[in-house]
Amino acid sequence: MNGNALKDTGAKLMNRAHRVILTVSGNRLLANPFGMPVVELHTTGRKSGLPRSCYLTTPVHDSDRVVLVASKGGDDRNPDWYRNLQAHPDAELVIDGTRRKVHARTAAAQERAELWPKIVAAYKGYADYQTRTSREIPVVICEVRS
Repeated sequence: MNGNALKDTGAKLMNRAHRVILTVSGNRLLANPFGMPVVELHTTGRKSGLPRSCYLTTPVHDSDRVVLVASKGGDDRNPDWYRNLQAHPDAELVIDGTRRKVHARTAAAQERAELWPKIVAAYKGYADYQTRTSREIPVVICEVRS
C-alpha cells in the first residue's frame, strides 16, 4: 500500500469511528471538536453517482451558509468530498440535527481572503495545514436552498 492509500484508509477509518461515537453517544461526544460544530455532508459520488457522506467541522456558519475547509490535513490532494461537490454542487448537510439542502461553491479569491482569518481564528490548525501543502486550500461556501 502506498503512502497516499495508507493516508486515505486512515482518514476513512477515523470518519467511521467518528460516526460510531456520535451515534452511540446520541450526538453528545465529539459534536464540537476544537470548538467547531460537526456537520454531516451528503454528496453524490463524482465517479459512481452513489450517495456519499462524511463528517466535517465548520469554522464559520450562520442560518444562510455553512463554510467548509477542504484541507485534508494539509495533504497535497483535495479531499474526495470536495471533488464530489465540484462535480455535483447540490448536496445536503446535517447540522444541529437539521438536514438542509445546500448548493456548494468554492469561495472566490476575495471571499477566501475575507474568510481565511475567521477560519484560522476558529481553529489555528488550518494555518498549519496550509503550510504543509503548496496548493491553496479551498474554502467551500454551502448556501442553504429553500
